[in-house]
Amino acid sequence: MNDFKPQIVAFCCSNCASSAAAVADGMKKTLPDNVKIIQVPCTGRIEILHLLKAFEQGADGVYVAGCQDDSCRYISGIKKAAKRVAGVKRILEEIEMDPERINIFNLCAGQGQRFVEVAYEMINRLKEIGPSPVK
Repeated sequence: MNDFKPQIVAFCCSNCASSAAAVADGMKKTLPDNVKIIQVPCTGRIEILHLLKAFEQGADGVYVAGCQDDSCRYISGIKKAAKRVAGVKRILEEIEMDPERINIFNLCAGQGQRFVEVAYEMINRLKEIGPSPVK
C-alpha cells in the first residue's frame, strides 16, 4: 500500500482557487502530478453528476477548491458546491464507499501555500483509505 499513488480530481474556481494556484506557482510550489485540476467558472456550477463522474472514471478522490463563503464572486456559488459535496458524501455512504474520498476547501486568492497543502492533505487521506473500489 505504501506505493499507492492516489489519482485525484480537483475542481477549482477560476477566481480564488486559480489565483491561489498562481501564487503557489510564483512561490515555486507545485502540485503533485497525480492531482488533475479542472478549472470551472464557479464551484456553484459543479453538479453532483460531475463529481460522481470523476469517481466513475477512476479517481480515488475528488475535491472542490473555491472561494471563502463571503467572497464568492457569484455570491452563493461555494455554498451550492458545499451542498452538492455533502450530497455526494451521502451517495458514497449508500454505496459503501468512504465519504472522506471527497471534500471541499475554501481558499483566498493569496493562499498559494494552502492551495498545495490541500492537495497533500487529500493524498495522505486517500493513502489511508486505499484505492477506489470502482477501479
